[in-house]
Amino acid sequence: MGQKVNAIGFRVGINKTWDSRWFAGADYATKLHEDYKIQAYLKKSLDAAGVSKVIIERPTKKAHITIHTARPGVVIGKKGADIDKIKKDLAKFTKDEVHLNIVPVPKPELDATLIAESIAQQLEKRVAFRRAMKRAVQSCLRLAALGLRINVSGRLGGAEIARMEWYREGRVPLHTLRSDIDYGIARSETAYGTIGVKVWVFKGEILGKEKKIEAAPDVAPVELLATSNE
Repeated sequence: MGQKVNAIGFRVGINKTWDSRWFAGADYATKLHEDYKIQAYLKKSLDAAGVSKVIIERPTKKAHITIHTARPGVVIGKKGADIDKIKKDLAKFTKDEVHLNIVPVPKPELDATLIAESIAQQLEKRVAFRRAMKRAVQSCLRLAALGLRINVSGRLGGAEIARMEWYREGRVPLHTLRSDIDYGIARSETAYGTIGVKVWVFKGEILGKEKKIEAAPDVAPVELLATSNE
């Protein structure tokens, strides 16, 4: 079996970029820890807002934090009240001046992180894992994704032995560097233990600077396979 590589980390510098964009000298470690705490805080406090990713840019003595969210209204709050509270909380993590930007995610059904979190939430509500996976695949492919793969692993359905199941439709060329693949993970804390969810979404191919989406291929029949007990 091939080694598993994070699909986004594999493409950094080719057609993906970093979530923390800044340069530092001696204070590199401090800023790195600040970024980690800021991202963890926003993911936890904005759990209901469907946060896809948090991008942090640091010009001189400033921290520009961009939150990509499926529900910008939840983040902003009534007349922007929640934004002021978030700014105050973020100021505790860093000495730099905090600037917040909220960017709505146009198609949440095509975002790998949001798909993974949606499946994880359904598993916590005791929805059958096959049904949750199938629903996610159907809504994603309806919005012109070329392929989707979902892995769920753990004590599925409360089984005594943990296992991994996967579901794929369309094609997901993980080794093609020019392919635009979104990758997301989520954890579901169920009564029986933790279930991990991984999602890969293939959106097309990036050739040079312009993005080129191929015509959708004839969709292959849905595959649902149980693999080795892991």
